[in-house]
Amino acid sequence: MGVDETKSTALQLKPGDLLSGRYEVQEVVGVGGMGYVYRARDTNFKAIRLVAVKEMIAQVTDPLVRNNIAQIFEREANILATLRHPAIPRIYDYFTQGERSYLVMELVNGRDLDQLISETKEFFTEAQVMGWAIELCDVLSYIHSYEPEPIVFRDMKPSNVMINNQGHIILVDFGIAKVFQSGKKNTMIGTQGYSPPDQYRGEATPKVDIYALGATMHHLLTLRDPRLEAPFSFGERPIREINPEISEATIAVIDRALQYDPDDRFADAEEMKQALMAAAQKTGKLDITTVLTSSVVTSTKGLKPLWTFEVEDEIRGTPLIHDGKVYIGSYDNNLYALNAATGEFDWKYATEGGIPGRPAFYDNNIFVGSEDNRLYAISTRSGKMSWSHFTDGPVRSSPRIAEGHVFIGSDDGFLHAVNLTNGRLSWRAEAGTPVRSTPYVTDEFVYFGAEDGLFHCVSFRGDVKWTHKAKRAITSSPVVGGDAVYFGSMDGTIYAMDANTGWAIWRFRLGKGSISSPCLVDDYLYTGSTDNYIYCIDTRSSREVWRYETDHQVTSSPVIYKDAIYCGSVDGNLYCLEAKKGGLRWKFPTQGAVTGTPVIYDDVVYFGSTDKNVYALLA
Repeated sequence: MGVDETKSTALQLKPGDLLSGRYEVQEVVGVGGMGYVYRARDTNFKAIRLVAVKEMIAQVTDPLVRNNIAQIFEREANILATLRHPAIPRIYDYFTQGERSYLVMELVNGRDLDQLISETKEFFTEAQVMGWAIELCDVLSYIHSYEPEPIVFRDMKPSNVMINNQGHIILVDFGIAKVFQSGKKNTMIGTQGYSPPDQYRGEATPKVDIYALGATMHHLLTLRDPRLEAPFSFGERPIREINPEISEATIAVIDRALQYDPDDRFADAEEMKQALMAAAQKTGKLDITTVLTSSVVTSTKGLKPLWTFEVEDEIRGTPLIHDGKVYIGSYDNNLYALNAATGEFDWKYATEGGIPGRPAFYDNNIFVGSEDNRLYAISTRSGKMSWSHFTDGPVRSSPRIAEGHVFIGSDDGFLHAVNLTNGRLSWRAEAGTPVRSTPYVTDEFVYFGAEDGLFHCVSFRGDVKWTHKAKRAITSSPVVGGDAVYFGSMDGTIYAMDANTGWAIWRFRLGKGSISSPCLVDDYLYTGSTDNYIYCIDTRSSREVWRYETDHQVTSSPVIYKDAIYCGSVDGNLYCLEAKKGGLRWKFPTQGAVTGTPVIYDDVVYFGSTDKNVYALLA
């Protein structure tokens, strides 16, 4: 009994090797008994589409053994091809090349529990372990009740449970999973220490997975590896004698899962999940919503860029991702076009001033403002200028495109509406002081702030609909949701105004001023402040939901992707936080302030730093 975990000695593929004429190998991300697991790029997509490629090498000469290995690999492919659950990686492709077979799967960005165990110096918290266990019960319940036939995983253990960068569990390696057939004996296979006695007898029912989950929880809470102990000896290692912080309610759930007789265990994974949730509520110290969102990866170990690209001066702005390219400006006066998949240089266009804003795209042109007083339209095909529009001051606003025009602010005190086709000024709205706020355009109005603290709502002709005066500059760019427009000010206030009338709906006080542009998702507003905090505000009540403290001012603007918030800080880190609770999932350090807004596309986050680098990082 036992799964071979020895490292493959077969020839390892090299970065740049192409599989099936499509999958470009980048690096090894795992090693197993039958081969390597590679991270690869699917070259059929212009932007980055990363996949995991699992390899099976037929090294043995015995034809029966070779056939058995091939059947195991094919079984995993067939099982995964039918499953659809957020905690199970999707399979995209399956092919054979020479003596090697390959599974192309969804890439899981994170680390397995075995790695986390080896890195930890303290016990995992009870909330963390319960959160993971509840999610594992959910996925086990799914496969155990799968139609047309239930599936038994048979190898639940820390190395087969990954925590992705969003903080959730992913069950990996279905190599010995099997369709359950009642009354039929199975091969004695599994992992010693985690497998129950009935699995040794070839009785692979869903209850073997319940036992193995209990063994995994015991390992996580005690840090005692069951593979190094006598089989079925958990009763000789009571959890509270090793880790006295664990509640009796949680221990009772684990003890029941670890019963020697399968009839004494939970009837199914759903019953175990309900028992865990009841234990979480019973203890009082565990909020069940915290338990369900507490699976957080806070270490930066293993977080490394897919690529970086160095420019000649600071990057303070925000990238644009379009058609497989990254467009980003720098204070070396250049707009850069880079390959989004590899970071390779495509072209650059030189202006005569720094480029602090975010580019925009329309009809094969990139639009960007520069501190040389101009708005540029640059061809994406040639990297050459199509036209430029002069203003009477540096352009630090970002362009917004709507209704056949580019709307952009200038330090000359005007919002400019420029014809998309020829670069001619159609009209301009006077603010009187620099307009560094990026305008927000709706079907009827254009909204923007100015450095004298006056917020403007104008028509598409530039006629003033209404204004509102804040006490200090409005550099923050507004966002409109429903009937409200939201923006921040250097007076330390977030404003919610009626978008049609300009009447105040509410105000929220920050610790200090803000130039961060709010991000609105459903009923929640996320923003940063120079008081070093990232905030989440409930727009219905104008109350703070949470705040997260960084080590310096937050002038970057937050963005949400899936269930996480990404935001930079002047402390040099890009932060990934839980959207609901504000807990840290991870942070990635650079060597300079991160002032621009990160952009996430297809599970990759792109951002720049004042350390002169553009980064592409797995989200």
